Amino acid sequence: MIISQTPYRVSFAGGGTDLPAFYEHEEGAVLSMALDKHMYVTVSPRFDASTRVAYTRTEIVENASTLSHTIVREALKLVGLGPHLEITTVGDVPAGTGLGSSSSLTVGLLNALYAYVGRITSHDKLAEEACHIEMDLLSKPIGRQDQYAAAFGGVNYIRFHPGGIVDVEPVPCTGDTLGELTRWTLLAYTGKQREADDILVQQSSGTSEKMATLRAMRDLAHELRATLTGTPDLEQFGQLLHTGWELKRSLGFGITTSQVDEMYAAARSAGAIGGKLLGAGGGGFILLLAPPEKHSAIREALGHPVELDFGVDRRGSRLVFVSDHQRLVRSE
Repeated sequence: MIISQTPYRVSFAGGGTDLPAFYEHEEGAVLSMALDKHMYVTVSPRFDASTRVAYTRTEIVENASTLSHTIVREALKLVGLGPHLEITTVGDVPAGTGLGSSSSLTVGLLNALYAYVGRITSHDKLAEEACHIEMDLLSKPIGRQDQYAAAFGGVNYIRFHPGGIVDVEPVPCTGDTLGELTRWTLLAYTGKQREADDILVQQSSGTSEKMATLRAMRDLAHELRATLTGTPDLEQFGQLLHTGWELKRSLGFGITTSQVDEMYAAARSAGAIGGKLLGAGGGGFILLLAPPEKHSAIREALGHPVELDFGVDRRGSRLVFVSDHQRLVRSE
């Protein structure tokens, strides 16, 4: 049996500039942080000559090419596996909440499958192949940030270039800075899961008309990075998050809702400096930054929403269990 553990992520700024519609014309950039909340994938031998995949439902198929779980189907094809295989996926956080769960699954699945056939895979390769599966093979209207955040872990400034070339630059901030950042941060659930594809399709098709705003969002990622290095300035970090909130809302595309706007306004009135709706928008988690002494008032103003307590995952996708296993061989 193989078990992989792959982090989810929060993106602070630059989302939308990791879409091909932007980076094929000029450089995109995001600032992101991997969380110590994870997607777990197990891969183990199966006696029967079939493939069993267990997630929110269970599939048992004679031919892996007929799997309804498209990511598993394409990953198996890419690695060259199929029958006599059991795969399960378990996440710490539900899908559709803005934490990059789909890409964490794809990266973690590839990591586990390659380990199953005895191959060590680099973080770069995991991210690149996850992008290939999601964007090229499955035509998902997504960008490239989530796959790299999941594969590498840590806090990164990630740049996107024409042709899909990606540079991952770790942000040189101290453990104390990251500890303060997490103490100042609230991750509150809006109570709504959403399908990001429709929003991303609109954003991709409308990118050419919003280039100036997207450039400002890209440049904000650079400014936010600077506030975490040297002598950190979390007050400024929060103010820049608020600037990003206003920029992202101005894009339209159904990114925000009246409910989300009301939550954010209430949080600001109670002491939040700034915030970020995570993922493509429409729901999921909202990130709020405020001095810890303001958190109780913010929770009260929001009606005590479900929160996600988190730390930083610095290691990225990794194997947490590898047992001796013998792949079943049948004579023809």
